[in-house]
Amino acid sequence: MAPPSVTIIEEGRITVPPAAALSEPALFKLSPLDAQWITLPLIQRVLVFDAGAGAAIPPFESVVASLRASLAETVARLLPLARRIVFLPSSGEAAIDCSEGGVAGGVRFVVAECGDADAARVAGDADHDVGLMERLVPVLDADALPAETMAAQVTRLGGGVAVGVALHHAVVDGRSVWRFFEAWAAACRGGDAWSAAPGLMFDRAAVALPGGEELARTVLRVHAPNLPVATVPKFLVEDRLKLSRRTFTVASAQIHRLKQRIAGALMASPLPSSFVALSALAWVSFVRSKNSAGAIAADDEVYLFFFIDCRGRRAAFDPPVEDNFFGTCISGCLAVATARDLLSDDGLVTAAAAVQGEVRRAAEDPLAGWDWMSLLSRISLHRLVNMAGSTRLPAYEAADFGWGPPSRTELVTMNHDGQVVLVAAKCGGGVQASVSLHPAHMDAFKSHFESY
Repeated sequence: MAPPSVTIIEEGRITVPPAAALSEPALFKLSPLDAQWITLPLIQRVLVFDAGAGAAIPPFESVVASLRASLAETVARLLPLARRIVFLPSSGEAAIDCSEGGVAGGVRFVVAECGDADAARVAGDADHDVGLMERLVPVLDADALPAETMAAQVTRLGGGVAVGVALHHAVVDGRSVWRFFEAWAAACRGGDAWSAAPGLMFDRAAVALPGGEELARTVLRVHAPNLPVATVPKFLVEDRLKLSRRTFTVASAQIHRLKQRIAGALMASPLPSSFVALSALAWVSFVRSKNSAGAIAADDEVYLFFFIDCRGRRAAFDPPVEDNFFGTCISGCLAVATARDLLSDDGLVTAAAAVQGEVRRAAEDPLAGWDWMSLLSRISLHRLVNMAGSTRLPAYEAADFGWGPPSRTELVTMNHDGQVVLVAAKCGGGVQASVSLHPAHMDAFKSHFESY
């Protein structure tokens, strides 16, 4: 069935004055951690507000006006989101141009409507309407440098409204995405998001890996050899549309029982983190669902990949990158096991021990996996679970624009068969886990995931 059509009502630009205050250099050369993302998919996230669930949504015209005005105020403080990524051919580098010349028209702001889509259904369905969600977020002009770093879209739905954004992953990581939403929502509510917070830092020089600018140039030559062309590989765009997606909400009590089960078997104290427990559960469920379908054999090696935030870690950078760094500051981690071990009765415990071991290793040497693209190129991706996000990301709490938190928030760009996106759930200390899988494996995954 074709998804409901979305009609563009208006498409314009939110301009930011060239003289917006900036106490740092106006040209931020991408670090090696940024540079790996130049030709990878965007971050596209949608927030759905359902009036029937209690959201006190103003008239649509008022929603649009307040979102537009508050976004202008927000990106004036977060200039990398209002500028462009440019190519510097003389040096082979890429940079975020925050100078007056980098304005280039401002942030694209789209107003749309989709009266055939019911906000309550979109917010309530466990299975994603992928075709519709793709239409509720904007795209970026990012196939070549100079490339946009952000766009926004607000769409009128039946009984509600959707707010969608597209952000370039070379400019923000998960921590920065939610810092942006928190600031935008506070500005929309009429509060001052900046009065009590330290000034944000944008200069990528703080992410000082050995090799410096030459290392960043090397990363670009390896992973984006055709610059200024920066087209996302076609298979990443086409394959994600073939995947089935489903969202699970794991209550706080369920997570606690899962932790106790793992800790009891390991005879360990304290309890494992929520991230470790849910990663182990997702990994085992993935392996069992694929094994039952014949896609993974018992003797196969299987993997779980995740990122760690390197802010504040002296073992990564000295001096450490401060918490107020607004950019990309993440490094990769890879847990490895055999499918046979995860298929056993003690599979959950084995998985948790492997994930916990990788967390401990990463604490000692956070940057061991900084070149995560090269790491993943050496393994079989169809046997990989890609854990994204964090159990602590305030996806609902941070996004109250003045009419209550969203009824549903999802990452639209889930690109991998075996990707799991974690955020804090809307209520009660639970966790939302959104999963993308081959359609033939989703029901078995659900059965295993919910059986614990």
